[in-house]
Amino acid sequence: MKLLLDTCAFLYIATNDAALSATAADAFADPANDVFLSAASIWEIAVKYGLGKLDLPTPPELCVPAYRASHHIAQLFIDETSALLVHTLPAHHKDPFDRMLVCQATAHGFTIVTPDPLIRQYAVPCVW
Repeated sequence: MKLLLDTCAFLYIATNDAALSATAADAFADPANDVFLSAASIWEIAVKYGLGKLDLPTPPELCVPAYRASHHIAQLFIDETSALLVHTLPAHHKDPFDRMLVCQATAHGFTIVTPDPLIRQYAVPCVW
């Protein structure tokens, strides 16, 4: 399975936060699954850090690549196919970062790892 981490799921994994559900932790730990972090989530982390809404041990340009590398999480770039799907989504969720995750999952067959009930309203597979 190809897993796409929601921003909070990535941060929970990176910091070993107990908020990560057992189901999500098991899916992440399964070596048969490939795990990705979207550029949209990296962008969201940088924005929230810059606004003072996200506390990180070091600036995101240092800790995000380090977290990804230490947890074997691949980058997922935003591609044209995914970006062009945004206008087709129902308005369940207004967050542009999460909407991009839904588009990427739709375009490329990802399962999103997320606790967000709004993301789970879309017709994409989710784990939590």
